[in-house]
Amino acid sequence: MRLSVIIPCYNASEFIRTQLEALAAQEWDGDWEVVVADNGSTDGSLRIVDEFRDRLPGLRIVDASDRRGRGHARNVGARASTGDALLFCDADDKVGVGWLAAMARALAEHDFVACGTETKELNPPWLQWPAWQANGPQPYRYPPYLPHAGGGTLGVKRAVFERVGGFDESLLRVQDCDFCWRVQLSGVPLEFARGAVLHVRQRDTFWGIFQQARGLGEYNVLLYKRYRQLGMPALSLRWSLAGWKSVVLSLLRVRDRAALARWIWRFAWRLGRLQASIKYQVLAL
Repeated sequence: MRLSVIIPCYNASEFIRTQLEALAAQEWDGDWEVVVADNGSTDGSLRIVDEFRDRLPGLRIVDASDRRGRGHARNVGARASTGDALLFCDADDKVGVGWLAAMARALAEHDFVACGTETKELNPPWLQWPAWQANGPQPYRYPPYLPHAGGGTLGVKRAVFERVGGFDESLLRVQDCDFCWRVQLSGVPLEFARGAVLHVRQRDTFWGIFQQARGLGEYNVLLYKRYRQLGMPALSLRWSLAGWKSVVLSLLRVRDRAALARWIWRFAWRLGRLQASIKYQVLAL
């Protein structure tokens, strides 16, 4: 089985060397390639990638600058790749030791897998939040639905990827969650690739945390509107109001930078849901 590692890249010069170094250190006897899908970088990202031509097998840069978005870049990279299975990782994260071999083992048994995550290696102490995918795919709780995983943790057989049409490029956020659900609704379960770990880099400013969480909240509401007709349970007004009450009360317990960062994330996520409920005309506060 030939593997294609696909990395969407947009102005990642500050981080991409760390990811490429980690990939160059992987040990696996099988056939594999690395495809960097550039989404229109204007910094030195591509010069750094070029430095790894002799260190990474089949390394190529493909142009994905015609449309902004990580989902589009991943799709362009997938189309340009030659592997029987596709592994996705992000330019600002870092694959762990043994990641490639562990993902290969998992894909030898399953058609769709996700690796584990950890948050300590790449982040300062105040951002070392509990890993959201340490021991398995993430449960979806708002409301309860199918499990999902981060886009930079996924591995999938090419036939499955092509059958569902890849990532939805109209979604600037949560396109990974949507992809996971479409694959599962097609009859392919999401399995956990044990032994494969991705070191995740968090947003390291309050404004960055706010923007990320607000965007996720907004697009979660769009997913809710889409998947209600596909078996997703309805949200109650009581659930929504309880969530807002919890956000308000938790502000009183903020005592340090770490707690403030988490509160900003929770508030921004709820704010995004409120704005999207108005925008998409659906009650999902």
